[in-house]
Amino acid sequence: MSRGVAVRAVWVSGESMLPTLRDGDACVVLWGVAPRMGDVVVARLPGRGLGVKRAAFVEPDGSWWLQSDNVMFGTDSATFGSVPSQDVLGRVVARYWPRPRWLRRTS
Repeated sequence: MSRGVAVRAVWVSGESMLPTLRDGDACVVLWGVAPRMGDVVVARLPGRGLGVKRAAFVEPDGSWWLQSDNVMFGTDSATFGSVPSQDVLGRVVARYWPRPRWLRRTS
């Protein structure tokens, strides 16, 4: 995808991505990089603003099914449906605070 890549920071809010990410974690995002299945991504969530979720799979229409790692908290595509690919804004590649570490895909 050639939308132009930028490095940005995001802060996680909530417990929906436990145990991968915790409330207050600061992460590095490659903004404008196309997701792959299993990546942690930043996306525009319908009716909710920006959110951090896992890109589970691509629907036949090209939209993404996004999931929480912690099914007990938060909302994901099971609630709001799949998200258009243009609303998946970037790939979360690392947590830099409080303890730096690279993130890995689940698939």
